[in-house]
Amino acid sequence: MFNPLDHKGIPLESQIRNWRELNVEPIGPEAVDPYTRCRIITMNGIEVEAINFQHQFARNCPDQEVRRQLAYVRYVESQQQRVVNWLLPGVASVLETTLGYEQVAVDLTAWVARHEPDPYLKQAYEFGVLEDFDHLYRYANLYEMVERRKAEKIVNGLTEVMPGRPTIVEHRHPFDEVRTPYDRDSVDPRSKLHALTILSAEQQVMFYYMNVGPQYMEPIARQLYQEISLIEQEHVTHYESLLDPGENWWERLLTHEYNECWLYYSFLQQESDPRIKAVWELHLQMELAHLQQAADLLRRHDGREPEEIVGSAGLPEPLTFEPNKDYLRHLLATQIDLNKLGEGYVREAHERFEWMQQQLHDGQKPPSEQVIDLHRERFGDEYRIETEGPHPVESLRPRGGSHA
Repeated sequence: MFNPLDHKGIPLESQIRNWRELNVEPIGPEAVDPYTRCRIITMNGIEVEAINFQHQFARNCPDQEVRRQLAYVRYVESQQQRVVNWLLPGVASVLETTLGYEQVAVDLTAWVARHEPDPYLKQAYEFGVLEDFDHLYRYANLYEMVERRKAEKIVNGLTEVMPGRPTIVEHRHPFDEVRTPYDRDSVDPRSKLHALTILSAEQQVMFYYMNVGPQYMEPIARQLYQEISLIEQEHVTHYESLLDPGENWWERLLTHEYNECWLYYSFLQQESDPRIKAVWELHLQMELAHLQQAADLLRRHDGREPEEIVGSAGLPEPLTFEPNKDYLRHLLATQIDLNKLGEGYVREAHERFEWMQQQLHDGQKPPSEQVIDLHRERFGDEYRIETEGPHPVESLRPRGGSHA
């Protein structure tokens, strides 16, 4: 078992890289393993969260020496984020990258749900993944309409493309997005990593859609990004509320660094591209030193050992990008009609949900429904990739029927 607390990594003073080292060659847009793209997108979100967290920490920290240490590590994290994000090819369109983002959201969240030891947290991930699954389907239909290309070239049969929980019913009252947090003292250390990982990934999706949506000229594209970016904001609220607000800055810093070590170690074990694997190895060695610094700060300012926060058993099993088709089909068949009420889940449309639906839709079809209607008008049907048989919920419905 690999325990990152036992490793020093590359000394901090040796971690600043020059322009030549930062000028990485991007992946090939056509021949790349889709899960290599997924790992890149995931680590970009993880690094962005690390940077944003440290900025917030610095704004709330009165200790100048700590602020200097955070500034140094934050600069290194910023270099790491540029290297990771710049691995994506410039020739890929915004929609192609979007499909990659949604493939990450589906297969990353499904893996975490399958491996989450806490039933309450597991349910939170299972609820969210059915909505990202539907987003992939909506964007795949938009992709064929706008670029005349099929999402199969992006997901490569690893992830199915078909309706999930319809996006139209994902617009809920903000009160119902707030979950009960885990308890920092009793929760399994794996659960802390899972929650931070999914939060970071969903947050990056939200940022991306907020910024790229207005770049489109096609009205339906602009509208769909606007709608789904609002859902992603709901998802960020959903996942961030799972974190115990009683965790102080020192333990949060440690958890962030430990999580980065876990993910870089995980992706190092499975990466198929030797050049990208070298990036994961280098960044892991850097993060080991960041973790040591965070552990020292925890001891000095909080009086606790890092093992009290992340456990002493070492890293959990590596997170793996892999197909989750059977699991997702099971969730579709059993949970597609779930809704939220307060901090729990229900199967009926309650008064607060119906009020929110009325405020938003007011008798109009949202962009997520319009995009499917437009695709049917142009191509005679909607775009799907069903590799494991008919949709588990719609097998008795005629194709082209309503999914609302």
